[in-house]
Amino acid sequence: MKSLRITTVQAPLEWEAPEANRAAFAKWIEPLAGKTDLVILPEMWTTGFTMNAVAVAEPMEGPSVAWMRAQAARLDAVVTGSLVIEEKGHYYNRLIWMPPDGHLQYYDKRHLFTLAGEHRVYTAGTRRLVVEWRGWRICPLICYDLRFPVWSRNTEDFDLLVYVANWPEPRRRHWQQLLIARAIENQCFVAGVNRVGIDPNGHEYAGDTSVVDYRGEVEYQVEEVEDVFTLSLDREDMLHYRQRFNFLADRDRFTIKD
Repeated sequence: MKSLRITTVQAPLEWEAPEANRAAFAKWIEPLAGKTDLVILPEMWTTGFTMNAVAVAEPMEGPSVAWMRAQAARLDAVVTGSLVIEEKGHYYNRLIWMPPDGHLQYYDKRHLFTLAGEHRVYTAGTRRLVVEWRGWRICPLICYDLRFPVWSRNTEDFDLLVYVANWPEPRRRHWQQLLIARAIENQCFVAGVNRVGIDPNGHEYAGDTSVVDYRGEVEYQVEEVEDVFTLSLDREDMLHYRQRFNFLADRDRFTIKD
């Protein structure tokens, strides 16, 4: 496909209440059947950004992953977002990539937010995910990953970077500017989906969900309100731009060592 329809869902989150959040998101995305190719939910969309993993974690066979499977099939679109997953005694901030056929892939957040103690609760991921979807190559990442350009580097010729987040209001300018930087340096589209509202820890979230093009131009941005928005991205224009300004040909080659 030359174009890809992406839908960003910026919403408040009920604290540690997966059932309530599933019901809310079901209403927000209900009208999208046949009208989008990719639906992006925030980080920890079932609970908010909680360190109480023992109380809220679900298995991969749990109700929230099943909900994503059902919604993807109904919409004929990928549904993606992260949630708290327990597997073999470990807890993960895990992004689920759920296509309509139900054969999911996942990414475990690599850069855990040490300021909130995330590294003491969750196990970090070690591999990046790049998926093929309707002719596009897409790399989905999670929140704090945005601050680390090496992990985001376009070494695999992907077309779209996705960041799902619970990014707090005091550092909203960092979020806005880093999304633009990641788009410019990687010559790809970037979609960053954040939440809104306030959580029980007193953290406020301003949203600033954004879609940035391969030149660093902000195509869409929304602040502080519930919002569901669908935008069509043009891959052919991006490829023409890369051909004219072939900066990626001069990128550094590197290996990340843990």
